[in-house]
Parts: sequence; C-alpha cells; structure tokens
Amino acid sequence: MKEKFNILTSTCVPLPLENVDTDQIIPARFLKATAKEGFGDNLFRDWRYDKEGNKIKSFVLNNPTYSGKILVGGKNFGSGSSREHAAWAIAGYGFRVVVSSFFADIFRNNALNNFVLPVIVTEPFLAELFASIEKDPKTEVEIDLPRQTITNKATGKSESFEINTYKKHCLENGLDDIDYLLTNKEKIEVWEEVSESKF
Repeated sequence: MKEKFNILTSTCVPLPLENVDTDQIIPARFLKATAKEGFGDNLFRDWRYDKEGNKIKSFVLNNPTYSGKILVGGKNFGSGSSREHAAWAIAGYGFRVVVSSFFADIFRNNALNNFVLPVIVTEPFLAELFASIEKDPKTEVEIDLPRQTITNKATGKSESFEINTYKKHCLENGLDDIDYLLTNKEKIEVWEEVSESKF
C-alpha cells in the first residue's frame, strides 16, 4: 500500500523547458539498477551537477527558493525512450504531481504506475502558472483528484484534467496493480469457482 492521494496543496518547482526527454530526466548510465531506491538522487543529474559532481547553482532543483511536491514542466514532458526509471526518479525525489500541457503517453502511464499524477492543462493555464510562480515562489497549487481539478491559488483559476478511472481508484486508495488484485481476491475466487463449475 502506498500513500493515498486525495487533495494535494503544495508549492511548485518550475521547469519551463519544452521537450524534456527521459534521458534528461534520468541519464542512461543510471539504468543498470533494477531497484527503485536512490533514483531521486540522480533526477536531472546532468543539469544538477557538473562533471566534478558539484551542484550547478543556476539549476532550479539547487535553488532553495523553490520547493514542493509539484513539478511544473513545459510542453511535451517525458518524451524519448520508454524507460520507467524516469518515473522512479521523479517519485524518488518526492514529487507527487507533474503538470504540463502535453505528456508522452508511455511516460504518463509509467508515472501513474509509480504514484505520480501527470496533470495535463491548457497552454494558457500553464503559462499563467509559470508567471505566478516566477512572481511568487510560494504560490500554491491545489490538485483535487476526486473532482479532477487543478487550481492556481494565486489567481483562483481552475481547470479540469482527465485520468483513467482505474488509475484514479488506485491513487485514491494507495493501491498498485498487485494490491488491487488482492483487494478483489474473494471476487476472483468466486469467479473461478463459477467458471470451473461450467466445465
């Protein structure tokens, strides 16, 4: 069981770059590991650190002005190869939500499978959100999963977002696919008994 997702209100980390691909999110040299632990330390590794391993102060994750559980990215976030490690890195860093005007489909599914909610908004809403965060880094955003709305609390503007009904249920109840099957164990056993009786 994972932490249940209901309503999240948080400040944001802005990354106003388009076409952020999975190799930028987690470089290929870190893909040898098969366990999820530690990937958050290498999120955006080549943007966060120089070749000597020193923090690059200009990169947003190294700027103490910005923090929160919501990453706001530019259009076409998560493009490139289908590595699930990108979602592991984002979740491992502590982000619960990524906001963008467009996600690569495979990244979007990988994010949901790792309890990270990808929220698609219109480009005008995204631009206004970036502007709000730039004006006040303490700007909060509310993600209401039951109602499927995102609200920029600096302006009061909201938009609705889409999510697969099954994945929404899993997020709200802190269930991965195995957990979901276990919660339906009795129903599965009844179905098996009925099916066997027919043959």
